[in-house]
Amino acid sequence: MRGTVLLSNVTASQDVHKAYGGVVPELASRAHQQNVVPVVDQAIRRAGVEKSDLDAIAFTRGPGLLGSLLVGVNFAKGMALSLGIPLIDVNHLQGHVMAHFIDEPDAKNPHPPFPFLCLLVSGGNSQIIKVNAYDDMEILGQTIDDAAGEAIDKCSKVMGLGYPGGPIIDRLARKGNAKAFQFNEPHIPGLDYSFSGLKTSFLYSLQKWVQEDADFIEKNKEDIAASLEWTVVDILMKKLRLAVKQTGITHVAVAGGVSANTGLRNAFYDYAKRYRWTVYIPKFSYTTDNAAMIGCVGAFKYRDKDFCPIEAPAFSKTEI
Repeated sequence: MRGTVLLSNVTASQDVHKAYGGVVPELASRAHQQNVVPVVDQAIRRAGVEKSDLDAIAFTRGPGLLGSLLVGVNFAKGMALSLGIPLIDVNHLQGHVMAHFIDEPDAKNPHPPFPFLCLLVSGGNSQIIKVNAYDDMEILGQTIDDAAGEAIDKCSKVMGLGYPGGPIIDRLARKGNAKAFQFNEPHIPGLDYSFSGLKTSFLYSLQKWVQEDADFIEKNKEDIAASLEWTVVDILMKKLRLAVKQTGITHVAVAGGVSANTGLRNAFYDYAKRYRWTVYIPKFSYTTDNAAMIGCVGAFKYRDKDFCPIEAPAFSKTEI
């Protein structure tokens, strides 16, 4: 990053998890160890800079899988020490929210004005956040059990569709009828979410249908996917609309891996028209975990000289 302008953004996928139907922490940390050096080297080369040009090292300190975090944290510490430059620790969830402030050399992306609301949805988080500043975020509501992305992945697994389930469900849903099947929606007070009931309803419905017709899933997978997606999106958007009503804030953003879902993106555009919201939807490359969003937060913290002590440990769980 040069300020908030992205010079390069290199990612390394971990396809090894597909065989296990989910992320295996030990395999994830091993893949991090194998990839961290070549990925950082490639990122510096693509940016057209030298290591000596770096002013600071921004890194994800947490939350996340501790084994994987330790690889990144220790690499960042070693590199910062070797170059004699400061460390900047970044909260992973804060990074997703601030992805909306990433600029590119040939284009300045629209930035939401503070305060704004952000729906953060991923495999591990479903939160409605009031963003007062880059370093002042208030959680208004969050899931009390499963996250939206986790529920989709588990339902995909039950259908035998593979992992990760999000892109598979998205692709199938584009060809299906969202009103073909109904699944239970939870009735949770306030702005909190719950997806465990939906997951249970989905499982029991599928078991019943398969008992009646062994080929039911294969015959109806597109309609099932569309109905599941519609239900998840409906749950998310109803609470988000309530948050807008309660706060009076009509600048609304979405972030996290599930923000790549076509149905959710379409719902944001629809709500923008119906309720006169101004919405902010990230580029697909900034939805999943990526270094650009961490670098963006790092740029803000560097400006404020908010550096991290070398002894700061990684952490697996926290709120923003």
